[in-house]
Amino acid sequence: MPRKVEDYALLGDTQTAALVGRDGSVDWLCLPRFDSPACFAALLDDETAGCWQLGPADGGDADRRRYRGDTLILESEWDTSQGTVRVIDFMPPRGEAADVVRIVEGLSGSVPMRMTLRLRFDYGSVVPWVRHDSGDLAAVAGPDAVWLNTPVSLHGANMASTAEFTVAEGQRIPFVLTYQDSHKPRPRPVVPEVALEETASFWEEWLDQIDYQGKWQPEVRRALVHLKALTYQPTGGIMAAATTSLPEQLGGPRNWDYRFCWLRDAAFTLQALLGTGYVDEAAAWREWLLRAIAGGPSDLQIMYALDGTRRIPEYTLDWLSGYEGSTPVRVGNAASEQLQLDVWGEVLDCMHQAREAGLAATEAGWDLQRALLEFLEDNWREPDNGLWEIRGPRRHFTHSKIMAWAGFDRAVTAVEKFGLPGEAKRWRGLCDRIHAEVCEQGFDAERGTFTQFYGSRGLDAALLLIPRVGFLPWDDPRVAGTVEAVQRELCVDGLLLRYRPQEDGNVDGLPGDEGAFLACSFWLVDALHGMGKRAEAHELFERLLDLRNDVGMLAEQYDTRLGRQLGNTPQAFSLVGLVNSARQLSGSATRTSASGSQQDTD
Repeated sequence: MPRKVEDYALLGDTQTAALVGRDGSVDWLCLPRFDSPACFAALLDDETAGCWQLGPADGGDADRRRYRGDTLILESEWDTSQGTVRVIDFMPPRGEAADVVRIVEGLSGSVPMRMTLRLRFDYGSVVPWVRHDSGDLAAVAGPDAVWLNTPVSLHGANMASTAEFTVAEGQRIPFVLTYQDSHKPRPRPVVPEVALEETASFWEEWLDQIDYQGKWQPEVRRALVHLKALTYQPTGGIMAAATTSLPEQLGGPRNWDYRFCWLRDAAFTLQALLGTGYVDEAAAWREWLLRAIAGGPSDLQIMYALDGTRRIPEYTLDWLSGYEGSTPVRVGNAASEQLQLDVWGEVLDCMHQAREAGLAATEAGWDLQRALLEFLEDNWREPDNGLWEIRGPRRHFTHSKIMAWAGFDRAVTAVEKFGLPGEAKRWRGLCDRIHAEVCEQGFDAERGTFTQFYGSRGLDAALLLIPRVGFLPWDDPRVAGTVEAVQRELCVDGLLLRYRPQEDGNVDGLPGDEGAFLACSFWLVDALHGMGKRAEAHELFERLLDLRNDVGMLAEQYDTRLGRQLGNTPQAFSLVGLVNSARQLSGSATRTSASGSQQDTD
């Protein structure tokens, strides 16, 4: 049986990531970076697609596991009839090459262990040529080469490399997997115990910068570590998630590749990082953005590859059976070619928040923002694909128009508060025109709620963001009506859907349904809190925290019928929702707009 999404824990070195199951199997790893082809793809098929199993010879899931403090060092422990053993898994900060280190530690007794390594390059389709030499293994296929260094003896069997050994109390037996391009010489393997200490220091020093004093310290710190793990250190790009094609509906076709930098997701991630004291990440992302979108503002894409590459063609891996039979398995993302006007507003809002957090404006950065404003001025009236990347006809999505308003609003603030050069009067006039149009065409006066798009009867969880971006205050009756309608019509067992996919003539153009979207449920927490329903907000927030797995991981969605996580993991949108809601409930988040004074979201 395939493992549940929540059975996995994350390893990472801020350049790539691995998923480790409760049974000690690494079932997902892309090398050398997040969006490279996977060499372990059992997550999307079975063990024949590649995995790295390490645990007691008798098998079974770990009895306990946890991260060591505020790090991505995973410790899994098994209690067996022969004794207790711990496996320590981590990825050291990237040096000469990418490494995965696993250390088997005997805690008591003497435990028989088994390791099985099945390398399958190019998403499980390529079996490498493997050579064993004492405690070393070398595997090569095309552009890829991997070495495994360990003191135990290895042998080949059934297209895999295995080792059987016994670990006694006090013993520590390491395994170091190292990747390099096959045309380059073998890199020096890291020293496992030294790498362990360096990895611990890396994460602990990063967490020392945190500026959050609220109630949910452990939860926020863990979410921030996972968010940091989704940043691509060489460029400053921020990924949406570490996986591809984990389904939004089991057995369905809503399976997407999230190993790219969505500008919107990155902007939301930076909100969480800036709000907890991490200004350096905002500076790195701004530089990444300037490089990625160099050219005309009309060329702005909603997403880019980790290095800023524009072309992200979407294709399917038909040899993989998919997670629990959910096909197709997709690589790339055709949504990169969509028009999503809200992204322009999200980027401008993120730049505004960076200024508010103390990140000094640069001439190049402000030139970029003015170019984005010029594009918005000419195109805000156009229909688009919306926040949720609708693959049906373009619509005049209400949220898209509101974010266009937010973009101009933040530009006015940049001129009036920060003294940057610009046409504040004209931009304020655009704010007024967009605001009037949205309130007229995006609001259903009969039902007392804003709607998903102009003329629609459907709702959208993104409408909960109306007061958060300063479009209307929390005490406006139109906000109250919208919050109540969204909660009434989009809640499933207390958690929130993004929208009803089959309403308004199958608005998203896709078959099937999906689970509750966790980021939207966190937005509902914020909305309830903003409406003064604080006990209800706290109750929902605590319930969402309970949906995390045992090591704090959150995927994109949750199936309330099956009681399990769905979608790609770990999902930046979900983790951002956790951090920002914790800040809201702790009274440490504010929103400033040019159309009004600073709004205390508490």
